[in-house]
Amino acid sequence: MEVKMSLLDNMIGVGDMVLLEPLSEDSFLENLRNRFDHNEIYTYIGSVVISMNPYRSLPIYTPDKVEEYRNRNFYELSPHIYALADEAYRSLRDQDKDQCILITGESGAGKTEASKLVMSYVAAVCGKGQEVNKVKEQLLQSNPVLEAFGNAKTVRNDNSSRFGKYMDIEFDFKGDPLGGVISNYLLEKSRVVKQPRGERNFHVFYQLLSGASEDTLKKLKLDRDFSKYNYLSLDSATVNGLDDAANFRTVRNAMQIVGFMEDEVQSVLELVAAVLKLGNIEFKPESRCNGFDESRVKDKNDLKEMCELLGIEQSVLERAFSYRTVEAKMEKVSTTLNVAQAYYARDALAKNLYSRLFSWLVTRINGSIKAQAKTRHKVMGVLDIYGFEIFEDNSFEQFIINYCNEKLQQIFIELTLREEQEEYVREGIEWTNIEYFNNAIICDLIENNQNGILAMLDEECLRPGTVTDDTFLDKLNTICAEHQHFESRLSKNSKFLTDHSLPHSCFRIQHYAGKVLYRVEGFVDKNNDLLYRDLSQAMYKANHSLIKQLFPEGNPAKVNLKRPPTAGFQFKASVGTLMRNLQTKNPNYIRCIKPNDKKAAHIFTESLVCHQVRYLGLMENVRVRRAGYAFRQPYEPCLERYKMLCKQTWPHWRGPAREGVEVLMADLQIPAEELSYGRSKIFIRNPRTLFFLEERRRQCLQDLATLIQKIYRGWKCRTEFLLLKKSQVVVAAWYRRYAQQKKYQKIKSSTIVMQSFARGWKARKLLRELKYQKRCEEAVTTIAAFWHGTQARTELRRLKQEARNTHAVTVIWAYWQGTKARRELKRLKEEARRKHAVAVIWAYWQGLKVRREYRKFFRANAGRKIYDFTIQRIMQKYFLGLKSTMPSMSPIDKNWPARPYLFLDGAHTELRRIFHHWRCKKYRSQFTEERKAVYEEKLEASEIFKDKKTLYPSSVSQPFKGDYVEISKNPKYQKLNSAVEEKVLLADVVNKINRANGKGAARIFLLTKNSFVLADQKTGQVKASVPLPDLTSISVSTQSDGFFALKLKEGSASAAKGDFLLSSEHLIEIITKLHRTGTTTTDREQLNIDISDEFLVQFKQDKVCVKFIQGGPKNGNSASCKRKNNRLLEVSVPTTA
Repeated sequence: MEVKMSLLDNMIGVGDMVLLEPLSEDSFLENLRNRFDHNEIYTYIGSVVISMNPYRSLPIYTPDKVEEYRNRNFYELSPHIYALADEAYRSLRDQDKDQCILITGESGAGKTEASKLVMSYVAAVCGKGQEVNKVKEQLLQSNPVLEAFGNAKTVRNDNSSRFGKYMDIEFDFKGDPLGGVISNYLLEKSRVVKQPRGERNFHVFYQLLSGASEDTLKKLKLDRDFSKYNYLSLDSATVNGLDDAANFRTVRNAMQIVGFMEDEVQSVLELVAAVLKLGNIEFKPESRCNGFDESRVKDKNDLKEMCELLGIEQSVLERAFSYRTVEAKMEKVSTTLNVAQAYYARDALAKNLYSRLFSWLVTRINGSIKAQAKTRHKVMGVLDIYGFEIFEDNSFEQFIINYCNEKLQQIFIELTLREEQEEYVREGIEWTNIEYFNNAIICDLIENNQNGILAMLDEECLRPGTVTDDTFLDKLNTICAEHQHFESRLSKNSKFLTDHSLPHSCFRIQHYAGKVLYRVEGFVDKNNDLLYRDLSQAMYKANHSLIKQLFPEGNPAKVNLKRPPTAGFQFKASVGTLMRNLQTKNPNYIRCIKPNDKKAAHIFTESLVCHQVRYLGLMENVRVRRAGYAFRQPYEPCLERYKMLCKQTWPHWRGPAREGVEVLMADLQIPAEELSYGRSKIFIRNPRTLFFLEERRRQCLQDLATLIQKIYRGWKCRTEFLLLKKSQVVVAAWYRRYAQQKKYQKIKSSTIVMQSFARGWKARKLLRELKYQKRCEEAVTTIAAFWHGTQARTELRRLKQEARNTHAVTVIWAYWQGTKARRELKRLKEEARRKHAVAVIWAYWQGLKVRREYRKFFRANAGRKIYDFTIQRIMQKYFLGLKSTMPSMSPIDKNWPARPYLFLDGAHTELRRIFHHWRCKKYRSQFTEERKAVYEEKLEASEIFKDKKTLYPSSVSQPFKGDYVEISKNPKYQKLNSAVEEKVLLADVVNKINRANGKGAARIFLLTKNSFVLADQKTGQVKASVPLPDLTSISVSTQSDGFFALKLKEGSASAAKGDFLLSSEHLIEIITKLHRTGTTTTDREQLNIDISDEFLVQFKQDKVCVKFIQGGPKNGNSASCKRKNNRLLEVSVPTTA
């Protein structure tokens, strides 16, 4: 059974401040403290959510919690930020109402985390799917990028947003996210050049130095040591709980998910490094002959490295730091800058460079996450902006921030009253005007076009002559002196002349949240936000692609002498646009409060919380909400909750819900002036009435619980007794069965024992008889055996004696024969030795006679002749042997007979070479012209792809056919064959890759001597015909895939639709024939073949990166192409064994 926890059930304190009784500032704070101590960090003021920062993780954001608040009424469960997010999302999805969620509070109150929770909840409850999940992931991953470049560590918050952010999330009619648009407001760019004590610069500087690899830092000319950079504060360089290195990797991954290309990421990091280098540039004074001082750069090393990063000539930027050119109509005046002005120019350039980079990042993210569809979208806006700020030293930034909060308070009061009035009219209840403080007079004091503070500040900045902060204050004292919300000690109003809490260089404005003292120092400079034109033009001359986009005013062809708009004017216009945007949407509010300044859990500083409650106007919100009826509820839930208080409505009411509520309230005797009945809701004026109903309900629930317990106990006892009774009957039946079985088993065993004894006696008697009979038979057999044995032994002795006699005679005869044979053998051996001796003596005698006869014929050269004769005989034998062992006529046969003698080594090698050349010539003479061309193509393919592409070895054994579709024989392509006038060198089926989804479409690829043609495979219709001179290069990967890109000459007619990305099973043959055809053409340059795993392809106006990666077994045996984002196609190639 599902358990629902209502706003009024088990309530710690009061969940809705509208029901707080009595209402005072003390009771308000005590209720917040009570709920905070019990980990209840969310409280309502009607539909407004108050969020207390717990400074620790709470188990209230789990997926189970998301499901618990999904599709629930706002007041159905205990207060939670998920309830507001769900209410806004359902109103947008079901009622087609655009929504906006306004999150305010001071730094450290948890505004950024609240916006993340809202976005994560919406992402969790909306639809699923590959495209939807991709959009959600991009929207969520935009946060780490913006936090790295726009957040910093302050004394109040380790991850403080130093800019205002408004994100419009766009949904389709089903409620699935399509994309988003981000707007940023007033980045605190002064933090780039100077940080207060105990605070840091923006996170990205520390993340880059801590998390980048050594190779990356070397390319950016940076060092990991924070102390080497003047723009980085050292007292808070490291923050407990922040891992800058891990966060850097997170930011790089988030930028890839959002859609940043690698070259764009590198450009951004180069600009961040340039800002750090810019802070190290220092100046020294140098006197001139005319008496004026000018500045010079002390150490030019940092300036040189910065110029190398941005591609700027060092002399151009150095001159821009030393001189300033002022243009007036047709005249130019160049003046030198002193050291102070040079430092001002350096810091102004650093602030503008970082600020414009941040704006470019926002624009670039918007380009990736914006909705692609052109239809109307539903929109949910999330505003995360600074809260009201009251510091000890308040300057121009606090003035602008508090002006924005005044406008938000104004729209909050207007929309809250309008929502209240619309509900009263919708329910048919009389509307009574509610008195409240209207802060329009304060907004008019600041933004009035004639006498407003911002208008006077702009007028003072544009006024010729000497302009200082003091002249601006004098102007305020003159014009705003009589305004009831403006206070200054130097004004015409005499009541402030003796107010020592009001310094002379300050003015005070009474905002809706209290009085704020502003120090006028720096107002004029910060409003001007001036960047010298020389620096803008120097930046535009940079070779860095991103710098030209950031400084368009530096273009000499578009020189604009008109003064740029001031910071106050720009912010006022942005706030006006924001207010008009919010007016068109249904608002939802989250007020964030910081419980203490120590950033520690379980600490509630009452004075700090009271201060925030005042300037957030929460008490004013409660009073506006309670001005009419404090509580309202639909009739059905009200009757369901309180029906047990009346006998007529308990347990079931059969009639309409409204009549049941009227009967219930009449039975409880509640005064009529405390109630009002609308069309679908009952309205209760005083919280005491609601608490009276809750108390009666609690007492009634206790009585009902007692009754339920009594009935349950009686039922339980009866059930237990009946169960025991039934069990006793079953046990008795089973016992009787068991006793009878035991008795039967005993009788049966006794019978079996008696039967076994009787059978045993009979068996033993029979056994004795059989044994006696067997012994008699065995005695007869034994006697007969002994008798036969005696006879056999007597016969055996006789036979043995006879055999011994016969053997003796045989042995004596054998000895006699042996003696005779040995005597004869001895005689024969003696006779043979005598004959052999005679033959040897005769041979020696004949040899001696021959030598004596022929000795006179031998001379001294007989040895040489014998040697030559021997050599000649060996050579003759060698050549005859070589003739019979000759290898085959195949040129690839490497066999050759072994060398028989060492002195034949040279001749053996030369003969092998001559024979190989001869058989190669014989082999070549058999080639036809066609076969020769095929081998030439194979040779050219080897020169292009060998040891460069993994696919090449498998193509060596495959012959180049050329025509794979039989275009001349296939009647289907008869029309296509006639359309091509020239001879077709190659015809094959290829896949043309679609950029939108990475899928391929089948095309016929035809190559002729002067062009290549792509035609539809089914119809044969020509889709594209490109002359070969328009083809500049071909790009392929190093892996075993069949993808290749045909890149066309820019500006040619063929390049109107961009390059071609194709895939084929005969990639080696296609590219070889394209390269060979282009080489033989004399009127064009040689075709370039680019072999790389990552290359760019031009699709219409956009360049898309095609990246090849090794895929797993899940991809099968073929490569697959997948679109990762608008600028990246990823080809997954299966791993080869």
